Amino acid sequence: MGSVIISLDAELGWGFHDLSNPPAERVTSGRRGWSVMLDLLDEYDIPATWAVVGHLMLETCDGRHADHPAPDGWFERERTEWADRDELRFGPDLVQALLESDVDHEFASHSFSHVLFGQSETDHELADAELERSIEIAADWNQSVDSFIYPRNDIGHRDVLAERGIKAYRSRSPTRYGVRCMVDLTVLNRSLLVEPTIDEHGLVDIPASLFLFGFEGTARTFAESVWEDPMVALARYGINEATKRDGIFHMWLHPNNLTHERDDHRMRAILAYLARRRAETDLTVETMADVAHRVTGVPNEDGDRPIVSQ
Repeated sequence: MGSVIISLDAELGWGFHDLSNPPAERVTSGRRGWSVMLDLLDEYDIPATWAVVGHLMLETCDGRHADHPAPDGWFERERTEWADRDELRFGPDLVQALLESDVDHEFASHSFSHVLFGQSETDHELADAELERSIEIAADWNQSVDSFIYPRNDIGHRDVLAERGIKAYRSRSPTRYGVRCMVDLTVLNRSLLVEPTIDEHGLVDIPASLFLFGFEGTARTFAESVWEDPMVALARYGINEATKRDGIFHMWLHPNNLTHERDDHRMRAILAYLARRRAETDLTVETMADVAHRVTGVPNEDGDRPIVSQ
């Protein structure tokens, strides 16, 4: 019997601040999507790994970050166009709601300011500063950080993660997005289940299985008119696979992907199905930290090994 992970890249405006033309609808949907996802996960009692951009946990800042080794212009939008858009730059209220949830969610890191770790201009100093600042802010909130999700899945500087005490990270999916994922499953006979491994830095590499918003626009509208939401069908397929054999079905999304009610309906359908299959079988829902502890055999901070149904 396998397990299911849901991970979220929680970033508000920071996911787009470096883009010349950020998608306005998604930029403004981050808060809405965060609250909707938190409510849905609470409703179905499903824990998830929430990877939070560290800057969101600040109450205020000067927008300059003079002690941060970011390249020139990195914080420019925060100082100019978004200087009066606190709702895009800060989210302590949202983080507080996450931490106060009755569900045992995992608090994880999505860096401090959404620096892309795999880019050539991101050197060791910058990667380390992003992690150091995130961990410091988390400690101010009495939170520790076991898991890291790379901004835009741009993987790099894994040595820095290990040096800073990170235990696990999410790597890219072996299957493709959207309709190409269906081709991978049906024509190439691939599985949506993934296996965690321990890399050369001692980190637990937990690949993604399925991005839940990889089939959008006109193609989604057409598919829904003649069949059903393709992403709901793919999610059910992965959940069913995990009820039949070992492995992890790892779904992921951004809260800002929930821009309309039909996106809420998608997530409700997926979570309701997951909750039902969990109740009917021995299927387990895990966080990334749960998997890291299970794979490495390292105890939790309270000294107990996590109990995971297999």
